[in-house]
Amino acid sequence: MLTSQPRRTLDRPNPVALTTKATPEATSPAASDPALAKEEVVLRDVDLYADPSGAIPTYKWRQAPKGLATRRQLRAMGLSRGRGNDPVAQIECRGGKRVAYLYRIDLAVPKRVPTLAQEAALDKAMARRQTCPKCRRRYHRCLPLRKLGSCLECFDGTPADPRDYTAATTEWLPAA
Repeated sequence: MLTSQPRRTLDRPNPVALTTKATPEATSPAASDPALAKEEVVLRDVDLYADPSGAIPTYKWRQAPKGLATRRQLRAMGLSRGRGNDPVAQIECRGGKRVAYLYRIDLAVPKRVPTLAQEAALDKAMARRQTCPKCRRRYHRCLPLRKLGSCLECFDGTPADPRDYTAATTEWLPAA
C-alpha cells in the first residue's frame, strides 16, 4: 500500500521503501527556502504481514532457503532446536494469517530420549486417565472421568467397541 501523506511507520530497513526529502538542490521555491520545506513526503511500501519488530526475515510459503526447518520438521529428523537456538527466520502460513518460526538445522541437537523410569511414570499417569474405575477396562483414549466418573458404557449403557479398550484386569498392576 503506497501512501503520500506523512505516516507513522516502523523504523526498520525496507528494501521497497521510497523516501523523498526536500533538498536545497531542488528547483522548487519551497525547496530553496528552509522555512517552506518543513514537511517531508515519505512514500513507503508497507507489508501488513511482516514481523512487527523487523528482527527476523519473513519468507513466503515454501520459499525458505535450505538449511532452515520448523520444529515439526526438526522432530521428524530426530532433532531438537536446542537451548539458546532462537528462530532465525519465519515463514508465512495460510495467506499471512499465521507464521511458523524457522531454526537452523546445523545448530540443532539430537532430541532427548526418555529413560525407562520416565516412560513407566508416563504410562502409570496415562493408565489412571484411561481406565474406568467401575469396569476396569483400559481404553486407548482418555475418559471423561471428571464429568461422568466412568466410561460411557458404565454411565449410560452405550456399547463400546472391543477394539477401543484392553480387557479388564483382576488387580491393579504396578507400572514400574
